[in-house]
Parts: sequence; C-alpha cells; structure tokens
Amino acid sequence: MTDRWILHVDMDAFYASIEQLDDPALKGQPVIVGADPREGHGRGVVAACSYEARKFGVRSALPIGRAWKLCPHGVYVRPRMARYAEVSREIMEILRRFTDLVEPLSIDEAFMDITGSTALFGAPVQIARAVKKQVREATGLTASAGVAPNKFLAKIASDLKKPDGLVVVEPFEVESFLRDLPISRLWGVGPKTEDRLHEMGLHTIGGIRDRKQEDLMHALGGSLGMHLHELAMGHDERPVVPNWEPKSVSNETTFDEDTRDRDLLVRTIRKLAESVGRRLRRESYRARKITLKLRYEPFETHTRQVSVKAPIDSDEEIIRLAISLFDQFPLDRRIRLIGVGAGEIVRPGEGPTQLGLFENPNQDNVIDRTVDKIRERFGDDLIHRGAPPREE
Repeated sequence: MTDRWILHVDMDAFYASIEQLDDPALKGQPVIVGADPREGHGRGVVAACSYEARKFGVRSALPIGRAWKLCPHGVYVRPRMARYAEVSREIMEILRRFTDLVEPLSIDEAFMDITGSTALFGAPVQIARAVKKQVREATGLTASAGVAPNKFLAKIASDLKKPDGLVVVEPFEVESFLRDLPISRLWGVGPKTEDRLHEMGLHTIGGIRDRKQEDLMHALGGSLGMHLHELAMGHDERPVVPNWEPKSVSNETTFDEDTRDRDLLVRTIRKLAESVGRRLRRESYRARKITLKLRYEPFETHTRQVSVKAPIDSDEEIIRLAISLFDQFPLDRRIRLIGVGAGEIVRPGEGPTQLGLFENPNQDNVIDRTVDKIRERFGDDLIHRGAPPREE
C-alpha cells in the first residue's frame, strides 16, 4: 500500500506580512492589523500581527486596547480584506499547480494531498520546497509547511518552525514526533478538557497515547475520549476535500462608542452590506439568506435572518433586507457591534431561480460591478451609494 502524503501550507503572519510587503517602511516594525486602538481605549480586536509584535505578547483576537497597552509603539493599520483575498487567490493557484486535491482552510492556509504528485514532482519534501519557493517568488511572502501521512500531523508540523519553516514527519517517526508535545496540540482540547486531562495527570500527547482508551472515554465521554486517543496514536483518516466552498460571507464592525443613533446604525448597515455584496460578486456567489447581528451593551448578542426565493448578490437587495431585519430590533439600549452576513451561498445557476414578471435581473448587477471596478482602481472611499430619503 502506497503511503499517503499530506502537505499543509500556512502563510506566515499573512495580513501583517502583506502590509509590510506593500509598505517597505513597515519592515521590521511591530505591525498590528485591526481596529483603531485609540491609545488603549479602542474597541474591537487584533485581526493579525507581525512576529515583531508577538514578542510583546500581542496575538490575534486580543482586544485592541490590550494590544496597545502591551505595544503602544506598534504600527496599527486597518484590515484591507480585498488585498488579502487577492493575494490568497494567487497562492491557491500556485498550490493547484502541484495537485488538484487542495482544500483551503481559510484565506491563508490549505491542505494538499500530494500522494499522486510524487511521480511528477519528486519526493514530498521536494514538493514542499517547490511550493514554498514559488509562493515566495510570486508574492514576496513566506509560508511554513508540514509534510506528514495525515492532516493532523501535517498541520502540527507546519506550526513548529515558523516563520518560513518546513517539517517532515515520516511514518516511522510519528510516535516520537508526538510524544512530548503538549496536549493542547490535540484537536478538540479546549481549556476545560485540558484542565480535566491535567487532573488525570496527563500533560503530553504521549501520556494520552499510553493511557487506556476506555479510561479516556469514561472520563471525557465516549466520542471525545476515543477521538483524542486516536489522534494521540497519530491516526487521522480524513481525506483532503478539494473545491472547498464557503458557507457564508459576513462583515461586522465594533463602534468606538456604544450608540443608539439610528442614522449612524443604518449608514453602517449599508456600508457592511455593500462589502458583503462586493465579496459575493468577486467570488461569483449569490446568497439565499441574509443575517443581521447586533451586540448590545455590554455583550448581549442577537441575530435575525431572512431567506429569499431567488439567490441574490445585489447591494440594494442585501441593504433592503438587512435594514428590514434591523427594524425588528428595539433601540432601547445602546449597540456596540453590528454585522451583516450572507448565508446559503451558491454559484449562479445552482438551484431554482424565480424572476418577477417585469424584473430585469441584470440592471443592479451591472451597476454594482461598475462600482466594484471603480473602487478596486481608486479606493473604497471614492464612490458611495446614496441612501433613499427617509419617510416621515
């Protein structure tokens, strides 16, 4: 039986690295991508940060105010998702030069099944080196890679020598590779499960491997205990699933100050909806469901959604539906976060489409795509869709 070889490619500090690439003055600086820190009083979180910023304790998902206190001299920049998506598409195309079996996990990482590619491109380690080289030559960015017999092992391997790392796990090395790694490396081990395992005297993956599976199943529950023991043994039979499709597209923002200002909230909804529409059109998707998310002070979150008969990608339709959902929420408290999402997304032509008798399906799309091109060339702030007059 031929050994299976999985390659996991993970870009290094992706958002921050792109910012440093596009602005050479940021090279070597602690770059923090996220919300405005407002000298420690900002709202929102860190989307990404450079390795220079990580030395100060900054990390993804950290509250932006906390990041500023840890690194007040850092360079804070707002995310540019369109630019990141552009580079991501270029990277994914490079990966598909080596195999059709490419499964993106997110905008900056993917699994590749290269089992059938070795006859054409050489040994697995050669393929990994070639992928890293081509990504760097095409984008100017570095990627870390892990090569192993399965997904679980490959993903761990890619993270061990970042940045610009390459780790290969041979089948005969699996036990020694996992033995001394902390149990937090196992998929499915969150803080509560980690505490429970520590109470059992288990701190390393090797310790879980040596424990009877029945003991783990009794302590953690049947499915979780079995799952963790299988991973600790280095077993993971999940295939690489190509042509991965996102299930939803969304965008949200946290206000600098909690607000009940309806005009501000509606303007924000319109801007978020346009961003969602633009992302749908860029990837040639349409949505069957629109969702609105509100977070009241202090942290109470509510969502509402509406389904449509025919999939949509029009800004005007997304705006109309999002505002109709917003009108269902009371404004009896201040709002700190608002978000618009598009779900059940499909490619045009997938599923039934129903048009009204006098509907022109192309008019809105032509306008939206024209605006998209203008914004891509001259920036997002050059042109805005006008709001309809508010009814008295």
